Amino acid sequence: MALLITAVLFNIASLPQQNLIYWIIAAFFISTLILLYSLINYSSAKIISKLELLIYQRTEELLREKSKAENLLTRVLPRDAADELKEHGKVNAQKFKMVTVLFSDIQGFTQITDEIKAEELIDQLDRFFYRFDTVVEKYHIEKIKTIGDAYMCAGGIPKKNRTNPIEVVAAALEMMNHMKEINNQHQPGEEIWELRIGIDTGPVIAGVVGRNKLSYDIWGGTVNTASRMESAGVPGKINISENTYILVKDFFNCIYRGKMPVKNKGDIKMYFVEGIVPNLSENFEGFIPNEDFKIELQLIRLGDLEEFVLEKLEVGLPKNLYYHNLKHTVDVYTQVELIGRSEGVSKKELLILRTAALLHDSGHLIDYSTHEEMGVKLAHEILPEYGYSPEQIEEVSKLIMSTKMPPEPKNLLEQIICDSDLDYLGRTDFIPVSNMLYKELHEHGHIATLHDWNLMQIKFIEKHQYYTNTARRLRNVNKNNQLENIRKWMTEIEKNEI
Repeated sequence: MALLITAVLFNIASLPQQNLIYWIIAAFFISTLILLYSLINYSSAKIISKLELLIYQRTEELLREKSKAENLLTRVLPRDAADELKEHGKVNAQKFKMVTVLFSDIQGFTQITDEIKAEELIDQLDRFFYRFDTVVEKYHIEKIKTIGDAYMCAGGIPKKNRTNPIEVVAAALEMMNHMKEINNQHQPGEEIWELRIGIDTGPVIAGVVGRNKLSYDIWGGTVNTASRMESAGVPGKINISENTYILVKDFFNCIYRGKMPVKNKGDIKMYFVEGIVPNLSENFEGFIPNEDFKIELQLIRLGDLEEFVLEKLEVGLPKNLYYHNLKHTVDVYTQVELIGRSEGVSKKELLILRTAALLHDSGHLIDYSTHEEMGVKLAHEILPEYGYSPEQIEEVSKLIMSTKMPPEPKNLLEQIICDSDLDYLGRTDFIPVSNMLYKELHEHGHIATLHDWNLMQIKFIEKHQYYTNTARRLRNVNKNNQLENIRKWMTEIEKNEI
């Protein structure tokens, strides 16, 4: 702009005298226009700046309100249901085959309400239910609702699992023990709060009800039976149905207490839960689950992990994995258990072994060349959802990495998984399996010809050894036979070429 004014003034100075006045007027007019233009630009910039600030502030406000709404939704609904509601505007009802429903109720609550102040009553209930909420969250159980003194929750929803009967009964024991602790500390003249708990396991329908006031609820015969178990119970006792008893009897001491008629179900057997079986409880006292309890529970939960991982592999693995496919994972998963039991590993070690076998080739979902490292990454992402501790995940990760070629196992568990991973070397189906591995490696550019592959196999098998006594006993003879067969076959090829 300054250059334009300088140029105009220079031109004016060089003009004839008679035209000077006109050019002065023109210059004044141009400079006025320039000044107006600058003022307009300055004002526009200020307006734009203000608008940008306003948009930023409104966006921040909207994000805060959105976050508040989402937090409110997740407080009212399970996260899966809340996500579905946000995405689709509604939540479809779901059927669940195995859910464990718990009802609890305070004995004589109506009488208690007449005897103490409302504020004290609400305060006491709030303390009870806060503790109950903490317990159900610990066991990944879904709180359904509270009505007065009644508390209802359910395990196995919205995420299906096999362990929900055990987890719900364990939670019920903690709730009951909490109430007993409170009663043991009560002062003379204070009310004693007696809790009844009823539990049943079976199918339910779950969904979101309400338009303005949303709530997650469940329906079905299982809900009705659990409610009947509670009403037929005894203060200070956990009353469970036969359905639940069958699924938890290995974890808890239960006493048969008779039958109760239930509409459309006939007579249902009932059991009182007395506590945890001694060998699965701390100090054999039956109150607190010990390490063995947790391992037994994880071994059941392994079935859920197995279902999840195998489904992911079946759907997600590339089609040109002719060897590192679903069948190979199942073979290794089966073999580590066989060898592990034969080698006398503990249940805790067997859990780690089977988990590592399940995930050892899962990294192929991400990358072929670094699948072991990717498998470790997936283990850290998936296993916390299935109750694995950081220490257990680290052990699983080490076992996955020990399968990297060439194998160099450093302990018994690594020896077991390495032997299981190369179990095919001593099996009768060695030739077809070997051909599938060649085809896979060839398509991924890791081997050129079948001749090169067989030379590589001979060198590998000559150096290879099974590490465990079990694998040597089961596979060594066959492995040596395979080696001889490959050598003969290679000799025949060389003769034919001559």
